[in-house]
Amino acid sequence: MENNGKMKEYVLKKAHDNDIKFIRLWFTDVQGILKSFALTVEELETALEEGMGFDGSSIEGFSRIEESDVIAMPDPNTFQILPWGPKENGSARMFADIQNPDGSHFEGDPRWVLKRTLREAKDLGYTFYVGPELEFFYFKSDEGEPQVLDKGGYFDLTTLDVATGLRRDTILYLEAMGIGVEYSHHEVAPSQHEIDLRYTDALTMADNALTYRLIVKEVATMNGVYATFMPKPLFGENGSGMHVHQSLFKGDRNAFYDAGDPYHLSVEGKQYISGMLKHSKEIVAITNQWVNSYKRLVPGYEAPVYISWAKRNRSTLVRVPEYKPGKENSTRVEFRCPDPACNPYLAFSVMLAAGLEGIKNKYDLMPPIEENIFEMDEKGREKAGIETLPNNLWEAVQYMEGSELVKKTLGDHIFNKFIENKKIEWDRYRTHVSKYELDTYLSIL
Repeated sequence: MENNGKMKEYVLKKAHDNDIKFIRLWFTDVQGILKSFALTVEELETALEEGMGFDGSSIEGFSRIEESDVIAMPDPNTFQILPWGPKENGSARMFADIQNPDGSHFEGDPRWVLKRTLREAKDLGYTFYVGPELEFFYFKSDEGEPQVLDKGGYFDLTTLDVATGLRRDTILYLEAMGIGVEYSHHEVAPSQHEIDLRYTDALTMADNALTYRLIVKEVATMNGVYATFMPKPLFGENGSGMHVHQSLFKGDRNAFYDAGDPYHLSVEGKQYISGMLKHSKEIVAITNQWVNSYKRLVPGYEAPVYISWAKRNRSTLVRVPEYKPGKENSTRVEFRCPDPACNPYLAFSVMLAAGLEGIKNKYDLMPPIEENIFEMDEKGREKAGIETLPNNLWEAVQYMEGSELVKKTLGDHIFNKFIENKKIEWDRYRTHVSKYELDTYLSIL
């Protein structure tokens, strides 16, 4: 749908017919933290026409004090009623695109970065589809040592899985907001869960991923527990990932599919994988943006750290799911390192940009690695030409800082703000004295 008069009329009518009093405008800061302010239905028509001004200097990575004014322009295609609010004088939400006062796109808006990258794909004839798998944990609260709700495991259905009701309510709210769900289940770690969203175009999915994160937390709070997308909250257990299934279409045709190839992968599909692998060290600071992200990206806990690809092998960074006859459109590649605490607008942008770089420059794809890389020794990995992702956020930021691809994709504003922010985060972490250090050293040194 286009942002035209008909959509604006539809929004006004739907708000009136459903007794909506408050409309929340949603957007994110550079790090992907959801921001919002509410307007009353009386202001809705003006907001749809002119946008709503606010001070951007208080939003992380947005504006300096001397250039603080920005405009939140609602996207009427994203109007949805919030199903957990009261029916009378209810609430709805719309995502907003952030603009400068003169109506131009604001360079610090992550949603604009994704729109710009999708336009580049469109100019090459492609539509970008994604299907992320966002994992999360339920804990009794957000204070002190995390306390799990159950000791269930992967796909378990036992009386221990007390979160079945929480997942059920979450899915009902997601579907009420027009977000398709494929399935949900208990994950590997205690109190860890996953709800998989049905694949769709990348802009819609980035909006959906942010809505999903909010709904998961909202339902948890309603039930007196806490949900977190922190990548590695429990020592010695699997962390939470966000495997991203992705494909490019040309019209109705899946550009990744080739019936004659042993992997059913087209030349474009192979070049796309090669682009993601070649640039993975540069983009990982975006797909895994927190100090804690790299506590998950270690060997032995299913999180991929080795830059390689395969069909069945889940220890590789990129996996090509098994082709099912007659399901050409489901041919896709799965990038397995991102975690669910990233900014989805930026993460989808850099993954797409890396893949397109492979296609534009006709990158050759390295041979697949079908053996378990976790069980290889260092010499075996060297012989196979397998490199590893950065070990920590500082290393990742250094790779990103030297990347022309990431700089071009994000634009100077977000590129510089993001790096500045991450250097501060790393410095705080580096100088912090942890409980581990006190427990280990205080009594002997």
